[in-house]
Amino acid sequence: MTSDDPENSEFDEPKTSIEHGGRQEPDALDAGLAAAFASSVDHGDLVEAEAEPDLIGQLINNRFRLISKIGQGGMGTVWLAEQIEPVRRQVALKLVRHGRDSRLVLSRFEAERQALAILDHPNIAKVFDGGVTESGLPFFVMELIRGTPITRYCDALKLSLPKRLELFADVCSAVQHAHQKGIIHRDIK
Repeated sequence: MTSDDPENSEFDEPKTSIEHGGRQEPDALDAGLAAAFASSVDHGDLVEAEAEPDLIGQLINNRFRLISKIGQGGMGTVWLAEQIEPVRRQVALKLVRHGRDSRLVLSRFEAERQALAILDHPNIAKVFDGGVTESGLPFFVMELIRGTPITRYCDALKLSLPKRLELFADVCSAVQHAHQKGIIHRDIK
């Protein structure tokens, strides 16, 4: 699907816009639907995490340099990161937040990481890698999708109702794919 205005480069075509855990994941579209489908658990029962140390510039597993924070959810923070090897590219890296590393959170995070790994759909960001930091915090690395929240995209381009419904059908296709893999997200907005 293409924009009605090919001259308008300010707005990238979105994959989808979803809120996750009460907070919008990394620009919603920027991490694609992956983060949205990842966790169907309400994280409201968790205590507030300790303040995160400044991690900008930190190297994760000698392969991913954290550039800037782009989102934060109930149990993790999503970072814009640069993958250094085996290829150089920008990625989204989700890292368990400091102070949220209880057994319950680690178990939920691992379930999220595994759920994302089985999704393969053009409207869901791909998972590239995962692991544990030197300090023992799990992480996973996803395709970085730059975009605009779907509602802002539609409004800015003044898309007609049929065009908006075409985008909505794309979102529904991604949701259906996740459902077929047994992944249910309870907080799609």
